[in-house]
Amino acid sequence: MRKTILSIATVISLVVGSNVAYADTAKPGASMTHMKTAAGVTSTLEAAGVILYVQGGATSAVIGENLSAVTSQVVFHIPVTANNGGVQHVGSNIIFFNTANNQYLILKNPVIDLAQGVVSATVGEAKLNIFTITNASTVKAKITNDKKIKQRTTAYTGTALVLAPGVAATISSVLGLPAGSLPDGLAFGTADVTLYSKLK
Repeated sequence: MRKTILSIATVISLVVGSNVAYADTAKPGASMTHMKTAAGVTSTLEAAGVILYVQGGATSAVIGENLSAVTSQVVFHIPVTANNGGVQHVGSNIIFFNTANNQYLILKNPVIDLAQGVVSATVGEAKLNIFTITNASTVKAKITNDKKIKQRTTAYTGTALVLAPGVAATISSVLGLPAGSLPDGLAFGTADVTLYSKLK
């Protein structure tokens, strides 16, 4: 059976008002994005024969008994690798894999723009909004300065991600799932970002 590959290259920049947070590229992997799926997402996917995992620099873990449990969640730990054009996660992929037909969807180098309230992605030649951040206007940066080690920590917690309009149908189509397998505007989960930089 023909495999369908959809590659999404995203560039995430975290912007709150006029404040731009950048990661320190001198310590690749120190800055980190932690993404956690909402309860029920993995069990919904598993029921359709789809598993969700990461590869490359990212790692993942399951909270709960197993992927089919309605209360289970998957946590992704995605290293921040650079700050060109925003906070990037080069080399980390999030993958939706349909075990029934071997079709899969690759989310490559994921990224967040709080100013626009979206997570955007390039699909082929087109740039699309993959997630909508429902609480973008209220998420604020918590900044901690450690003068002893000359390090600044900038943390954004609890950014709420839902599938952008039309994305659920696109995912279902790419993976060969029946129409309506994923609801439009599905509450996908949350993302926390911790950025480390040198304190001048």
